[in-house]
Amino acid sequence: MNQGRRLISAVFLSAWALSCQAAGERAISLYAGRPLPSWHVTVAGFEGPEQVLQGDALTLPKPAGSHAPKGMVGASAGPAAGRPGALTLRWKDAWFASLRLDGGAPLDLRPFLDGGTLEFDLHVSELSDGGIYFKMRCGPECERKVAYVLPGRALQGKGWQRLSFPLSCFARARDDFSKVTMPFALEGSGAGEVAVANIQLVRHGKPNAACPDYRTVAATPAPLTHAWALGKWEARHEQKLAELVKLKEAGWNPELVFIGDSITEGWEKAGLPVWKRYYERYNAVALGFGGDHTENVLWRLQHGEIDGIAPKVAVLMIGTNNAGDRQDEPEATAAGVQAIIGELRRRLPGTKVLLLAIFPREEQPTGSLRRLNERVNQIIAGYADGRQVFFADLNAAMLNADGTLPREVMPDLLHPGEKGYEIWARELAPGLKKLMSE
Repeated sequence: MNQGRRLISAVFLSAWALSCQAAGERAISLYAGRPLPSWHVTVAGFEGPEQVLQGDALTLPKPAGSHAPKGMVGASAGPAAGRPGALTLRWKDAWFASLRLDGGAPLDLRPFLDGGTLEFDLHVSELSDGGIYFKMRCGPECERKVAYVLPGRALQGKGWQRLSFPLSCFARARDDFSKVTMPFALEGSGAGEVAVANIQLVRHGKPNAACPDYRTVAATPAPLTHAWALGKWEARHEQKLAELVKLKEAGWNPELVFIGDSITEGWEKAGLPVWKRYYERYNAVALGFGGDHTENVLWRLQHGEIDGIAPKVAVLMIGTNNAGDRQDEPEATAAGVQAIIGELRRRLPGTKVLLLAIFPREEQPTGSLRRLNERVNQIIAGYADGRQVFFADLNAAMLNADGTLPREVMPDLLHPGEKGYEIWARELAPGLKKLMSE
């Protein structure tokens, strides 16, 4: 009897959802106790293969030699916090955990772009050490993400909440939403337990949740708010302010400053031996923060990190996280870089800015993020004026003749190892020496 009812219900939902889409009517139900016909729920984690949720629950198996032996990613379908037909994602010590709706015939969501919303019920059981994100994928190189870290934490213990995001949060001007392959995903990091239910697309919805404007977010100053960075990022900012105070109290003025993200922070780690040989003589300071986007660097500069110093040269490289984290449009990332240059020129008028092309990432030159960064580099090269702002592209020295990125230079195909920092310092030396001596 129950099996028969489930079959009837599935047939009804199938007919209703497809007719709604075909007629362009008010809503498409993506998940109401079950996904759209032929679609499924996929669970993925930071280790091991992803799996389709076929029963009531699953926990992803851990691979041999796990880097996080206490970590866990699991999901379930069924009642959650008194709500039937929910999907629950649980994770612990996870860099990445997700459940997503995919696998079915692509959806044509173009009629929903003007005034449409993505709506769902959300229940946050635990998120004090984690963060959540919502995603939509419209193609192989079109994955859009809305961060909900701090708002998600604020909902912990507050019961079920109905969220409605403008579909414009997940679509950009050049995106093709005619064949959407992943209309919804919940992603988590750190640790947490979150449930969603009644996921649907509404053609003319009423949003109650907001997102940054993708066109301006990269140039709008903001702290980094990823779950893994909260607390650590602020502490590093305070640490850098304290380092500058000590330098000034000792009567030492940094003649050279490097500004950027984790690649620049790596001068204090894998690149430290190289740093000591090349830059210690300048009382150099590395203002690199892991995970930083352009807007995070901009915030740091506006909150004291270069106040009271007068370096001869500031070496700037930033933007790879804009690509890797949000797939920002090249024009948006470049606008963020331009805003940083403007901030440096205002605060350090006597300092020359040496802007570097974003380093290559991904092994193959055809990699989507590598190509995205190259488009940024083409734009920012034009910011050099030959007087106060200079541009250098060191990327060819990092690559093999065929354009592939060797792991002996960048072991994870993103961050340099000691050899990569040696190449960086060696290739930078002639131009930097000239600027330092002027």
